[in-house]
Amino acid sequence: MAGHHHDHDHVGHDHVGHDHGHRHSHGGHGGHSHAPASFGRAFAIGIALNTGFVIVEAGYGFASQSMALVADAGHNLSDVLGLAVAWIASVLVKRAPSPRFTYGLRGSSILAALFNAVFLLVATGAIAWEAILRLMSPEPVAGVTVMVVAGIGIAINGATALLFASGKGSDINIRGAYLHMAADAAVSLGVVLAGLAIVLTGALWIDPVVSLIIAGLIVWMTWGLLRDSMIMALSAVPPNIDPEAVRGFLAARPGVAMLHDLHIWPMSTTEIALTAHLVMPGGHPGNVFLLGLAEDLRKTFGIGHATVQIEGADGPACILAPEDVV
Repeated sequence: MAGHHHDHDHVGHDHVGHDHGHRHSHGGHGGHSHAPASFGRAFAIGIALNTGFVIVEAGYGFASQSMALVADAGHNLSDVLGLAVAWIASVLVKRAPSPRFTYGLRGSSILAALFNAVFLLVATGAIAWEAILRLMSPEPVAGVTVMVVAGIGIAINGATALLFASGKGSDINIRGAYLHMAADAAVSLGVVLAGLAIVLTGALWIDPVVSLIIAGLIVWMTWGLLRDSMIMALSAVPPNIDPEAVRGFLAARPGVAMLHDLHIWPMSTTEIALTAHLVMPGGHPGNVFLLGLAEDLRKTFGIGHATVQIEGADGPACILAPEDVV
């Protein structure tokens, strides 16, 4: 910008900064994508277990002429797709930047989380629709066979969900995979309980009613994932960061008279970026100030990629200074 000194500072997890003009590739940097990278084995195990279960469940469904089992096998096949999408995204976030994709493909993890949220809600809608149809026209249920196969489903889906449990709080993409498997374990548990109740009472309406209750629970569990992934996709400030606290932190730095054009957004489901213009009448403070600022942003707010523009008090005013200008 004419009349202003411009300096960049980029900070990751394992390094402190770079001088102006120095290019830095984040691709393959272990500190940036640690959450997705550590779940590769969990994705592989989950996909293998669920694929095997789909084959067994569909086989038993056709053999026992139970459309309930065949339908559930189709639903579990959708889980394999959901896990595959989340896994692919966890790999793509580690791709090196290119001239066109200057942040690499880090945003793919946000898209995967959004896809899983929407996909899970659509699948739940299908379950609810089927339950309503069966409530209006009850069908006999092969109780014991359904209970046994659904019991296996609880074990497989529950075990797969546990593989992702440790990462669901720090990475929304992993949370999507976790919710997908936890929801399926809940569906399987409902099938077992409904099958038992039908065997004991003979009341066919129990199965669809339980299905509707489970569908409601899944929607309740998934709503937060949909909201958070949608917010991330729109480049909003991540919910765990208070933008006013960041603004106050930057304004309080020695030598800063005012600041403007502050932007905070998620680069991926685990990384946060920031840009800001700092007006410093005393002139450019030097790289020590910038490196310390970026390190403090990382430690205090978890913002690992900070780019700061320093502006003096003289010269033309910055065209991005007004609050209504983006």
